[in-house]
Amino acid sequence: MASIDSSGIDEIVAEMKRQGELVGEVADRMLLAGAEVVKSAWRDSIRRHGLVKTGDMLESVGSPDGLKTEGGIRRINIHADGYDRHGKPNVVKAYVHNRGNSRNKATHFVDEAEKAAEAPVHAEYERIWNDFLNGRT
Repeated sequence: MASIDSSGIDEIVAEMKRQGELVGEVADRMLLAGAEVVKSAWRDSIRRHGLVKTGDMLESVGSPDGLKTEGGIRRINIHADGYDRHGKPNVVKAYVHNRGNSRNKATHFVDEAEKAAEAPVHAEYERIWNDFLNGRT
């Protein structure tokens, strides 16, 4: 399961705190924007690895739990959700395709998606932060 958390923006959050700004709203916008980048990367990786038969798993990629706080860290979890048209959990299909099993070779599509999303996610964080600093939000 992919996860976007605030650890990538610790320096920005610290600077926001120093400036006495409200961290929550801007940090949440950053996390939501980063989640969209990761979802897109997942979908691209699913397509690239040829894992689309019905499109059920592809279409199920999202963040159904939304923003939440776990252990004092604000986060958004990205994963395949729900069930395909045959009743199989999409999250299980994603896990098997990513890690493999006795019948399926591992594709590491999730690992690749998360790696590909790192730089664009940080670019989104910086864009939103700069917009905030320049009063464009």
